Amino acid sequence: MNKKIRIGGASGFWGDSIIATPQLLNGNNLDFIVYDYLAEITMSIMARARAKDPEKGYAVDFVSSVLKLNLRQIADQKIKILSNAGGVNPEACAKAIRELIKELKLDLKVAVVLGDELIEKKDKFSDQKLKEMYSETDFPKIENIASINAYLGAFPIAQALNDGADIVITGRSVDSAVTLAACIYSFGWQEDEYNKLAGGSLAGHIIECGTQSTGGNFTDWEESTKNLHEIGYPIVEIEEDSNFTCSKSKNSSGLVSFGTVAEQMLYEIGNPQAYELPDVICDFSQVQIKETDKNVVSISGALGYPPSNEYKVCATYTDGFRAGHLCSFVGIDAAKKAQAFGEAIFERSRMIMRMMNIPDFEETSIELLGDNSQYSNQGSNENNREVVLKFAAKHQDIRAVGIMLKESVGLGLATPPGLSGFVGGRPKPSPIVRLFSFLIDKSEVDIEIDDGNTKKRFDIFSHEAFDQSSIEKTSKPSFDSTNEKFIDVPLIQVAYGRSGDKGNKANIGIISRHEKFYPAICDFLNGDVVAKCFKKFLEGSVETYYLPGSCAINFVLNDVLGGGGPASLRNDPQGKAYAQILLDQKVPIPEKLL
Repeated sequence: MNKKIRIGGASGFWGDSIIATPQLLNGNNLDFIVYDYLAEITMSIMARARAKDPEKGYAVDFVSSVLKLNLRQIADQKIKILSNAGGVNPEACAKAIRELIKELKLDLKVAVVLGDELIEKKDKFSDQKLKEMYSETDFPKIENIASINAYLGAFPIAQALNDGADIVITGRSVDSAVTLAACIYSFGWQEDEYNKLAGGSLAGHIIECGTQSTGGNFTDWEESTKNLHEIGYPIVEIEEDSNFTCSKSKNSSGLVSFGTVAEQMLYEIGNPQAYELPDVICDFSQVQIKETDKNVVSISGALGYPPSNEYKVCATYTDGFRAGHLCSFVGIDAAKKAQAFGEAIFERSRMIMRMMNIPDFEETSIELLGDNSQYSNQGSNENNREVVLKFAAKHQDIRAVGIMLKESVGLGLATPPGLSGFVGGRPKPSPIVRLFSFLIDKSEVDIEIDDGNTKKRFDIFSHEAFDQSSIEKTSKPSFDSTNEKFIDVPLIQVAYGRSGDKGNKANIGIISRHEKFYPAICDFLNGDVVAKCFKKFLEGSVETYYLPGSCAINFVLNDVLGGGGPASLRNDPQGKAYAQILLDQKVPIPEKLL
């Protein structure tokens, strides 16, 4: 019989619930549990923590809560733990884990993968006059840089397992690397078995966001969120040929279905035929997703190609300050009142800034939540009796955004009637953190594996560069509308949707609920329609990709998030609600199909 391994996904971000690990340990017969803690911005937060305390800079709660409460049971079940919880200080994380192991009198070996941190090369990178790979902006000022890390792959983690590690900690590895590493270790996959590496990477991608594959953030949320507090964390059972199933932990709520898994597959990817990872270029366009049992879905058909000989590197740096706040208005003309108050805050602030010879704001933002503020094609609703005003501003001088916050309070008795809000004190300015992404040759990164006693160099497999242009792009399915009678229906009636972000880009994955709708959806829903839908925010182009295997479309919106993450003033700086906006649009569907 083919060997199978079972892997539980217990964390999708730094802050995920501590309930995940004990839930997965409860009768699920796992071989591995993997934890993903790192987003790009998390690295800068951890870098600031390490600057204050050299023993910090990692996901402290991974040790103090997750492992401290569960490590004895993990050891009893002989489950191996793989995590990027090391952040910018993986050695300190490993040290804390080893101390915990000693305290609990357990016999477990901890290894650390090192080499992703490149902050010591910031002068070199600055001298090279590097350009940001997406925006073409110049390399940031050295004094503003918080972190520089390469995205490492799975093979060093697998080597640590081969050397006897029970727990492997990394710094910045790609999110799916911990799952792929478990496969490489368990099945002996080689560096050139690209289809297998793509399948293992897809399994990692499905579980890297925790409960987003088991009903969280799902289009049909009422179907998947009954007893939400007991939602199950995902489990993949992977075969040696890289085909796998996705399910969830026993005795839990949530849902694993074609829709939940397909949404997660499209989450935060760009070109689905060239999803680039350090170990493999993945093609998910022909992936088949099938429900085989209640809350069990089989996934197969991932294709792989040789990876690039370069690592993607992400630097984070500060670029001024931002601040903002929320307050509500109630009553007749609530939106007009909120708009007037927001504008007055900025004008009063500018008066004081001129007195202090402070230049104008770089950017300001007013959004009236509850008044269709996120929609491009819908105007204000004059019947609204309750809205939330969100106001925010950016400036290089912290005094400017501080003035804005103070004057938003100082105008409180001059406001139109109906102002209210639940607050615990005036908010404070925060640094704007931006991303700077670039590529470097893999030979420039020195990877080591540290088991606590010795450090061993790890050499990356080299190969000929792969020409991505040789991948034949999937085309839009043919559709004959002759003699068809159409009915306009909300897209959500015939499709699922999920959206996410990468820097200043957003992607929206749309999946047909049934293959019969797919050609009609593709015929109408194109880049121009999407661009019109998001014209309020969109500053760049829209790319369109087709995934016939799962009857899906992926749209990539460039320059649409106002800088993205903590560099943005938007209420939705990561495009998480974009799929909901698109699913609200009407699409023409042949009457006979409905």
